[in-house]
Amino acid sequence: MKISLLSTLSFLSLLSFASGKVLFKETFDDSWQSRWIASDWKKSDGTSGDWKLTAGNWYGDAEADKGIQTSQDARFYAISTKFDKPIDNKDSDLVVQFQVKFPQKIDCGGGYIKLIPSTVDQKKFGGDSPYQIMFGPDVCGTATKRVHVILTKNGTNFLIKKTIPCETDQLSHVYTLILRKDNTYEVRLDDSKKESGSLYDDWDILAPKTIKDPSVSKPADWVDEQMMDDPDDVKPENWDSIPRTIPDPDAQKPEDWNDEDDGEWEAPQIDNPEYKGPWTPKKIANPDYKGEWVHPEIPNPEYEDDKELYHFNDVGGIGIELWQVKAGTMFDNIIISDDVADADQFLSETWKKNKDGEKEMFDKKEKEQREKEEEERKKAEEERKAREAAEKAEENEDEDEDEDEDEDEASTTDKKHDEL
Repeated sequence: MKISLLSTLSFLSLLSFASGKVLFKETFDDSWQSRWIASDWKKSDGTSGDWKLTAGNWYGDAEADKGIQTSQDARFYAISTKFDKPIDNKDSDLVVQFQVKFPQKIDCGGGYIKLIPSTVDQKKFGGDSPYQIMFGPDVCGTATKRVHVILTKNGTNFLIKKTIPCETDQLSHVYTLILRKDNTYEVRLDDSKKESGSLYDDWDILAPKTIKDPSVSKPADWVDEQMMDDPDDVKPENWDSIPRTIPDPDAQKPEDWNDEDDGEWEAPQIDNPEYKGPWTPKKIANPDYKGEWVHPEIPNPEYEDDKELYHFNDVGGIGIELWQVKAGTMFDNIIISDDVADADQFLSETWKKNKDGEKEMFDKKEKEQREKEEEERKKAEEERKAREAAEKAEENEDEDEDEDEDEDEASTTDKKHDEL
């Protein structure tokens, strides 16, 4: 039996895709609450917020684009899900990807997720709960608009040293973090690479390999000034006698100036073009200059190498813990895999498939909103003009009545005068 080249390539492509392992996937359908547990964190003081399932006001597919959304302003939100089996990525890459949207024109709030250990109590999950990885956008005012990538090692959280900008518009965006077993990483936004590098270089997880030798100090006679004052340069004798300002030679005494009443007239002061400022000797090359002193370094006794910075041995679930000044943030389409091909495929099936429809619906609603606001503006302007016209007409009517009264009074006065 003959197998076509196209069939063979398709089969090999499927084999390649199947080589990865999807460890977790969530698209938030109507059964989502059976898999996620809302925390009691902040409930006692009344500042915890509720999540709701919705596709929002604009979407590409009303059903497929459903996600969970924060629903109350100025609230804390905490929710989590546990995996059937904790993840240990010792021998594989780790790919974390999710979709988030800020339809509320976010000004302060997070859009990140946390990978949490299996030991976390989901009913108590909150801001102080431990996590291994925190990843995603965070926005607060104009100062903070970045993608967080925080890795936790030995109980300490380490923030990436690079600043990765995030999206802050009102459409859905997808964030992807790839931790590779060669201790490199990559951050993608909407299928586009935004940052990459080494876990050793871009986080201060390990102590430095070398430190400055504490037993060595810069020699007291070390000269590191490259230039020096010229000892032969002498300040001119009349240097300090030159005034900073002088009377304006073009100024003239005003014609109406009265010395007796106004005092003796003095011309206003102007900067003296001859003034050169405080004298300083000119600089020359320092003959004793030895160069910049470099502090010798020695191996750091506290340095310990770690060949597995990428490795997390108990990723037990996902937690979403946020503070929202203005609610509305939506989460959807979460996937965790050991192969980026799985995340790419999921991206194509979800965000790529529906993003154009979402944008089209968003633009339509924005246009309708602008037209509505313009109609309301015109209506308010017409009402204002009508109100002003009515007030003006009332004023004219009052003036006419006053004129009639004046005429009546004048007529009465003339009549009495005639009678006399």
